[in-house]
Amino acid sequence: MKAVISTNKGEMEVEFFENDAPNTVANFVKLSKDGYYNALKWHRVINDFVIQGGCPNTREGASGAPGTGGPGYQIDCELSGENQYHDRGVLSMAHAGRNTGGSQFFICHSRRQTAHLDGNHTVFGKVIVGLDVLDAIREGDTIDRIEIRD
Repeated sequence: MKAVISTNKGEMEVEFFENDAPNTVANFVKLSKDGYYNALKWHRVINDFVIQGGCPNTREGASGAPGTGGPGYQIDCELSGENQYHDRGVLSMAHAGRNTGGSQFFICHSRRQTAHLDGNHTVFGKVIVGLDVLDAIREGDTIDRIEIRD
């Protein structure tokens, strides 16, 4: 299964790691199919580290600080799979502590500053097309939609 993350800067195609993180993939797929991510902003962009999105507080007219919102529930981390390695293009769950993820996710720019994330954040996919789009994203850019392709 794959996804296409359409942004105002272009598209990124993601391949999911369903065997390593089945519950995290299922959560992301459900939220995507429900349109949850449509029109959200990339609220955290740190050069040579990550771009982060998925916070509903970035939607036009939303109240609450960007980066503090979620879907109203939490999911457990899945950290024992073979692909739990944060490298360039890796898609991983953001959280405020172990087992507190929900909708926020990030994509890594490189391996240089991400080794500390291994074993702490669930890796559930990787960008296989569109790394130039990853590099072009700036804080405040939009996630137009996420399309799931079976």
